[in-house]
Amino acid sequence: QLQLVESGGGLVQPGGSLRLSCTASGFTLDRYAIGWFRQAPGKEREGVLCISSSGGSTNYADSVKGRFTISRDNAKNTVYLQMNSLEPEDTAIYYCAAKGYVCSGRQSLFGSWGQGTQVIVSS
Repeated sequence: QLQLVESGGGLVQPGGSLRLSCTASGFTLDRYAIGWFRQAPGKEREGVLCISSSGGSTNYADSVKGRFTISRDNAKNTVYLQMNSLEPEDTAIYYCAAKGYVCSGRQSLFGSWGQGTQVIVSS
């Protein structure tokens, strides 16, 4: 069974940092693009960042430019989302999902969605 599991969420003060992990089981990530998405209370799910199988990144959200980065470690079958300078507006459940090889702006093309990890940015 193909499964992605997110971890690393939590409560952090504004200006702080968190690193989220997305780890695969049942398949290897090396042929997949992995996208990070988030859903804030009362809002639609939005794309954040995506990394292709070759390591190129795609930014979906202007609000995270210069603050969030995405990386992958295929040996660990894990993709990371490094979040710096966190703001209260970043509060959301963060999800990762997989798509073959290249990123896309269409969320419907991603599969194997994880259960999500909660990020709360608050003083």
